Amino acid sequence: QVQLVESGGRWVQPGGSLRLSCAVSGHTFSTYLAWFRQHSGKEREFVAGMRWIGDNRKYADSVLGRSTIGRPHEGDAVWLQMDSLQPEDTAVYYCAAKRDGVPASVSSAYSYWGQGTQVTVSS
Repeated sequence: QVQLVESGGRWVQPGGSLRLSCAVSGHTFSTYLAWFRQHSGKEREFVAGMRWIGDNRKYADSVLGRSTIGRPHEGDAVWLQMDSLQPEDTAVYYCAAKRDGVPASVSSAYSYWGQGTQVTVSS
């Protein structure tokens, strides 16, 4: 059973940067992890994803070029670095996982979810 705990969400000014972290346990080398976000009153949308081992990094068009998913050299965690943040990036951000290692951008493909962390971008 994969367990995920997000942290790092906070308020940030437009144009600023933020790094979210997701502590991961119960995973395997092939586990695929992803970040989703959910705007108030809307469905969760894919942001970025990667395999625990083997990269296979994917990004949503909305964040491509200004976001990076990765993990530390040591430690069981995955982070999401977001730059050039704008108000439309305001959302609850979730870490998700699936065991088959296959990239997916739909929330229904993921069996494991964290509790979410709030990101607010405003001046």
